Amino acid sequence: MTTTPARARLIEIIKARSFSVGPEMKLASGRTSNFYFNMKPTMLHPEGAHLIGTLILDAIVADKADYVGGLEMGAVPIATAVTIASHMKGAPVPAFFVRKQAKEHGTQSLVEGLPKGKTLAGKRVVIVEDVTTTGGSSMKAVEAVQAAGGTVVRVVTVVDRQEGAADTFAAAKLIFTPILTAADFRG
Repeated sequence: MTTTPARARLIEIIKARSFSVGPEMKLASGRTSNFYFNMKPTMLHPEGAHLIGTLILDAIVADKADYVGGLEMGAVPIATAVTIASHMKGAPVPAFFVRKQAKEHGTQSLVEGLPKGKTLAGKRVVIVEDVTTTGGSSMKAVEAVQAAGGTVVRVVTVVDRQEGAADTFAAAKLIFTPILTAADFRG
């Protein structure tokens, strides 16, 4: 992947705010690793959010997505950044998120953020994630979108740890686009 000034700057911000090397830690995938990405400090940073939103929007522009979203919590600030960037470029793409489990009150929805009376049925959807290891979290969002009648046209992650996610998405016949990979942080 070509290193642009925006990608280079995002790497700098992630290294300063969200990347650590140290003792083994357990990841959301259940695996352990001696390097870790806690992307929230980058996703909630003004420049970090702007870069993430812009880089993802650039990666999905040809998809003509109707919606962008993913599994709570990591996808919420990313989808928000992308939808803001899309508005600023004059081609708005609304956002949504998928709950890990449906609410026990109110609408009891698994998919949140859609306007009253709207669904994902027949819509082109891009799934976003902060860090991808095996792809399991994104696949939960993919399954929820497909169950709601939507078509997932791409899965985008800010950082791919390069530990099997590409194979997971290929097996599901999904296009997978990492903005950055673990290789960008080694050395």
